[in-house]
Amino acid sequence: MARSRRPVITLDGPAGSGKTTTAQAVAKRLGFRHLDSGALYRALTFALLKEGVPEQEWRALEAEQLTALNVEVEAEGDVVNIYHDGVLLTSDLRSPEVTSSVSAVAGLPAVRDWLLDVQRSVGAHGNLVADGRDMGTVVFPDADVKIFLVASLEERARRRLLQDHGREPDVAEIQEEARRIDQRDQADRSRSHSPLRRPEHALEVDTTGLPFDDQVSLILRRVKDLTPL
Repeated sequence: MARSRRPVITLDGPAGSGKTTTAQAVAKRLGFRHLDSGALYRALTFALLKEGVPEQEWRALEAEQLTALNVEVEAEGDVVNIYHDGVLLTSDLRSPEVTSSVSAVAGLPAVRDWLLDVQRSVGAHGNLVADGRDMGTVVFPDADVKIFLVASLEERARRRLLQDHGREPDVAEIQEEARRIDQRDQADRSRSHSPLRRPEHALEVDTTGLPFDDQVSLILRRVKDLTPL
């Protein structure tokens, strides 16, 4: 992939490490476009469920069938909007049904291959902050700045529950969510296609006890050091 004339910044990490919220804030501060790759996988999951495609048939899906789901991505200003059959997808992407199935969809090689061109087209002109699990390793291997976010399992579970339910979870809820996230981590790291790993030369940031504004400032300093902004 040819190096963009304008910067591409990637934020990778496991579930609940703070990728999306941090990437959004960094993009806003820089005036860049933000790409949430997780939303793309959720959109395909939503479409598969809505179209009634049985889960046992997902592994056999090919590019033509994925295209026929009519999931479209449009970069508009500083945002990336996702549509299904011409309808903008928002809260639908975080429904319990999508959340429970997205991991299975994201692990499909055909899905990851299909989305590769989509994601690269969004970043073709640079000025992009992209977050996900393989942004700096597979999608944008020549990114100007690579960040790898981590956090303790318990903190990631707390954040995920807070995001989904809008309240502080109790200890039992955190333990159960931590178990699910740990299973997702193992699946992400062990899959043969685009496994989760720290990109080469990436700055690792542990967000467990780091205030959000400090996370953003640290990344912005890294960007300033490595790019001619």
